[in-house]
Amino acid sequence: MNDKLPRMDYRQHRRARRLVHECCNYDGGNCLLLDDGEPCVCVQSISLSLMCRWFRVAVLPLDGELAAALLYRGSRKRCAVCGAAFVPKSNRGKYCPDCAGRMKKIKAAERKRKQRHKCHALEPFKPA
Repeated sequence: MNDKLPRMDYRQHRRARRLVHECCNYDGGNCLLLDDGEPCVCVQSISLSLMCRWFRVAVLPLDGELAAALLYRGSRKRCAVCGAAFVPKSNRGKYCPDCAGRMKKIKAAERKRKQRHKCHALEPFKPA
């Protein structure tokens, strides 16, 4: 086989085996793509490497953290909030997609609070 295939540790293998059931070619432990008249065991469920191309392209992205850990080992980062592995969309990415929306709201609230404090909009009116 190809030496460039990503290798999994035991935890990653367990997560991948759970994902195998989501594959549209999975039929009771057998792979429909490899079926040539007699049933053939799904290769991905028994291997510690990502051998099935269909699994890599269609099924693995369902678990974003596992996909980042296996496919993008050199370019992945850790989220600054939750610590999950993710693949950033740019070189400035600090947060995973789940935390990015929440942090955007928090930062906007802080920015507006600072802006209001700077212009004294919330201070009580003092007549001279």
